[in-house]
Amino acid sequence: MGPTPLPTVLLVLLAFPALTLWPVPAQGTQEPNVVCGACRALMDEVEYDVTKARQKKAKVGSFRINPDGTQERRKIPLVQSEAFLVDLLDNVCERMNDYQLKEDPVTKEKTFTRYAPRKGDKVYKEYKKFYFYSDAYRPLKFACETIIEEYEDEIFALIAQEARSLADRLCSEKSGLCGTPANHTEL
Repeated sequence: MGPTPLPTVLLVLLAFPALTLWPVPAQGTQEPNVVCGACRALMDEVEYDVTKARQKKAKVGSFRINPDGTQERRKIPLVQSEAFLVDLLDNVCERMNDYQLKEDPVTKEKTFTRYAPRKGDKVYKEYKKFYFYSDAYRPLKFACETIIEEYEDEIFALIAQEARSLADRLCSEKSGLCGTPANHTEL
């Protein structure tokens, strides 16, 4: 084939900037059930890890050595450790691929539920032999990361208050990402 005609090259060069300016749906605009599901899944995972860590202690204090050769170090509950909380929120969204979207056959309501066993469960070793990956969980993971960015302080405050029903407290009451609490029933 011969060289490309000049009008074709100009057309491509002129069309490229127009394509880059074409409106694309923002990645942050997600379905409400994805955002609500991500919030509930996030807080369920946080509550699980916090409950597991409540009995553990962490050493905190100064590395400064006193004149008598001792250090001022004390033990606090691991849940109150900033390092624990930061690490928890940094890694929790990776577990969003353990959730799947289910539709209630009667109400047609879509919710995310955990299908994978947790590390302490008996079947966990067998489950980990298989590799499950799908792009389907990406919107859930993205929503999880966005929620942590926006509501990190509220999450820390709820953990510090030792609040129960973290999912309802953050997702319904504090942020309004979900309509009514999941365990709330109308009379």
